[in-house]
Amino acid sequence: MKPQRAISVNDILNYNPKVMEFEGKWLDSFGKPEMSGSWIICGGSGSGKTHFALELAKYLTNFGKVGYDSLEQGLSLSLKKAIKKIGMLDVAGRFVILNKEPVAEFINRLKKRKSPDILFIDSLQYSGLNKDTAKALIDQFSNKLFIFISHSEGNKPAGRTANAIWFHSDVKLFVENYKIPEPKSRFVEGVAKPFITWEEGVLNNLEQ
Repeated sequence: MKPQRAISVNDILNYNPKVMEFEGKWLDSFGKPEMSGSWIICGGSGSGKTHFALELAKYLTNFGKVGYDSLEQGLSLSLKKAIKKIGMLDVAGRFVILNKEPVAEFINRLKKRKSPDILFIDSLQYSGLNKDTAKALIDQFSNKLFIFISHSEGNKPAGRTANAIWFHSDVKLFVENYKIPEPKSRFVEGVAKPFITWEEGVLNNLEQ
């Protein structure tokens, strides 16, 4: 196999990535991210990670078509409630829910014209991916952004695959009680501000 040509300094400086022009609280916490690669969202049960993921998905429809593979819940009352709460009907033309679509099927979907530019996988633990197949997926569709939602074990992602994705993701988010106290983003200049995903949820937790 012929080795790939080395990348020069000029190649890097002339690289023109597709950047999402985040504003307001999104800019303060996540910067202006590249629309490719991977993010990971972690949190325990009831932490608000699905609420945040859908809120993020709605915001990302400003920049491209978003797909959300609900591998864990699928078509369910809880998903319906979350969709209504976030107001996803407002962006229905740029947002599609995949109902427990296996990896092989959404790979075929991503090969098609007008496929999602951004794909949420909820959750990683239900996907059947391992660290090698997850990396291969990201490499195969290098022009798309993958956002993995993961269970947690304490304050760490649950399992080897989640830990591997956490390590190489550009944005790493740990949701606790409807907030992200310390967003980790390679696109933030300076210190990233904490992100509140749902004010009412934070208040309810404080009152308990």
